[in-house]
Amino acid sequence: MGLVDLFIASTIPVLKVLLVTGLGSYLAFDHVGILGDDARKHLNNITFFVFSPALVYSNLAKTITYDSMAKLWFMPLNILITFIVGSVLGWVVIQITRAPSHLRGLIIGCCAAGNLGNLLLIIIPAVCKEKGSPFGDPDVCQTYGMSYASLSMAIGAIYLWSYVYNIVRVSSSSRSKDVEIINDSYIAGFVVGLVPLIRKLIIGDEAPLRVLQDTALLLGDGAIPAVTLVMGGNLLKGLKGGSEIRKSIIFGIVFVRYVAMPLIGIVIVQGAIRFGIVHDNPLYQFVLLLQFALPPAMNIGTITQLFGAGESECSVIMLWCYLLASVALTVWSTLFLWLVS
Repeated sequence: MGLVDLFIASTIPVLKVLLVTGLGSYLAFDHVGILGDDARKHLNNITFFVFSPALVYSNLAKTITYDSMAKLWFMPLNILITFIVGSVLGWVVIQITRAPSHLRGLIIGCCAAGNLGNLLLIIIPAVCKEKGSPFGDPDVCQTYGMSYASLSMAIGAIYLWSYVYNIVRVSSSSRSKDVEIINDSYIAGFVVGLVPLIRKLIIGDEAPLRVLQDTALLLGDGAIPAVTLVMGGNLLKGLKGGSEIRKSIIFGIVFVRYVAMPLIGIVIVQGAIRFGIVHDNPLYQFVLLLQFALPPAMNIGTITQLFGAGESECSVIMLWCYLLASVALTVWSTLFLWLVS
């Protein structure tokens, strides 16, 4: 597989994200008025509590079994490593930039928590469909790729709402019960996949309760376009300005997410492969590497909204991180594809 083919396979998914994100930003303009603040809030709630859990459930239930979990055990550890390394680097950014206390939780969160769900759910299927993809049959690639992305999304959500949520909460006296609801909405896919009796009832063309799985798939299909449109609308806040966040803080977060983390990720994942900790599956290895090179999780913006801490600053950080993601993701995806192919 040539370098040009790898570059094309990496570019197409990112372009798809940019196009849908751009549409979301356009719909959020005042003179258009389709995706205003209230509309984004309602769509975000529907996506968060209906579409995304349905997507995670349907994909995990279909592909997660005892055998597959035995092979995928390294992914939760890999994601935990991204949070730990990102937190340490975020602390370094705070010390160097002397960031104000009310932004410290935001900075650590942006450095620690990558967009482990939404972007992977877009990038992986797109890479699988490309002719130059090193992952074999597109249908098989997409089936397993979506399970990897869904598992990443579920684990990432648990870490995000258990860790980043509380880091931001420390600087605020308010509380929210949404975190309990969100974490609970992700337990079902694992249960269905891992319990043979339940799996036979729901999964498969002959399953008596297959309508439940079909309904979850139908709802889950709405998650990717909805969340990407909302992301585009939210980024418009950063474009409008209204924040005096230091450029050094933005540069520090961008450097951590797009330079330091991917390089550390290569060392960690390649080391795990070399010592036989990660099984010989190019697609799985690609996902593990990609988890180190993603922009900050968009749900960090939701957390700042819950506590009213650094909301405008978060919008500016997200704007720059996602603008630069088009270049960073393409470059790193090309390198990662070359490493695993």
